[in-house]
Amino acid sequence: MPTVTWGVIQGRKEKLVSRVIVCDYLKSIGIIPDELEDLELPSTVEVMRERVEFLQKIGLTIDDINEYPLMLGCSVRKNVIPVLGYLEKIGIPRARMGEFVKNYPQCLHASVVVELAPVVKFLRGLDVEKQDMGYVLMKYPELLGFKLEGTMSTSVAYLVSIGLNPRDIGPMVTQYPYILGLRVGTMIKPLVDYLVSLGLPKTILARMFEKRAYILGYDLEETVKPNVDCLMSFGVRKETLASVIAQYPQILGLPLKAKLSSQQYFFNLKLKIDPDGFARIIEKMPQIVSLKQNVIMKPVEFLLGRGIPAADVAKMVVKCPQLVALQVGLMKNSYYYFKSEMGRAVNELVDFPEYFTYSLESRIKPRYQRLQSKGIRCCLAWFLNCSDQRFEERLQGRYIEAESSGPSFYMGGKLELPGDGADVSSEEESDDEILYRRTVSL
Repeated sequence: MPTVTWGVIQGRKEKLVSRVIVCDYLKSIGIIPDELEDLELPSTVEVMRERVEFLQKIGLTIDDINEYPLMLGCSVRKNVIPVLGYLEKIGIPRARMGEFVKNYPQCLHASVVVELAPVVKFLRGLDVEKQDMGYVLMKYPELLGFKLEGTMSTSVAYLVSIGLNPRDIGPMVTQYPYILGLRVGTMIKPLVDYLVSLGLPKTILARMFEKRAYILGYDLEETVKPNVDCLMSFGVRKETLASVIAQYPQILGLPLKAKLSSQQYFFNLKLKIDPDGFARIIEKMPQIVSLKQNVIMKPVEFLLGRGIPAADVAKMVVKCPQLVALQVGLMKNSYYYFKSEMGRAVNELVDFPEYFTYSLESRIKPRYQRLQSKGIRCCLAWFLNCSDQRFEERLQGRYIEAESSGPSFYMGGKLELPGDGADVSSEEESDDEILYRRTVSL
């Protein structure tokens, strides 16, 4: 009569034989079973075939399975189907399910109730819209493996502490879900501290991050600091760095040295603007580093075509870099009104190139007509570079105030370019208010 020991030994032998048969099957279809040594495998080839075929049905290839063979340890009925069903329910399209599993195969081991659902609930609590959940998870599927009390919670708490509205976190996560995986101590706080040291208040940083959440992902040592050093090496003054970054936060993450070198050479070659003049341009309008050179030349050629000497055009661009981003059609309309209706000399445009940046219909015409009706003759800056309220005060005062150069921020009307500020006035503003204005339309 067989003993108990014999039965155990016999059972082990049968398991080993079954495992060898299953591994031979996997090898025959191109799957390398080396990583499955410590994994409990099905006892029959039929069950393993079912798992492989199911994974192939959702879009995985043999190569995908070889990238993470541990997925073959997941039961189709107990693991795979419940997880995929839940993922589809929260917004992952069935057609892209294979892509999702390929990018984050570890999800197949997860418990829907214990691990997946709490993360989704946490994201909904951050105001990530239900219809955006699939998009967020497709972009950063690893979120499903995060612990709620870990990096996600601390990063959110820190962002709120520097001035972000909790209601803004959801849209930020939707835009750049990776912020939930950034560690506060090693990534977010060092970046914030460095930018504050350059003169950017936390309130302004909060506004920047809200509109451009991906800035939080810029590497401080590898990208941000070298780019700031690069700006200064091209002549940008340290005291203007805060303004430059507030106007164009993306400048922190660009391949900046190559862009600045190319644009500096171009401005010197085509407009005879020296490196110092180029630095002043960057300070006033840092978006110039990303502007295409053929776009820059169109307004320049228009001005040259009006008989303005090249040296004066260069002065105009240094004083008001917004010129090179304007539409030539609008410049033509403003120029012809200046010549035909206002009858002024071109040298006034050289002195106040900001004229072209104001709207002809909403500012130039109505204000000039008011001046005409009162018989007032004044320079362009006097009636254009001020708020509506100050303009009315000037008209009622019936005198022309002494001009003041004012801060370099006052460069004319609103420029429709990412990172630029709103229409400005000559009213006094604090440094923080100026920086805030420069981030309003980031």
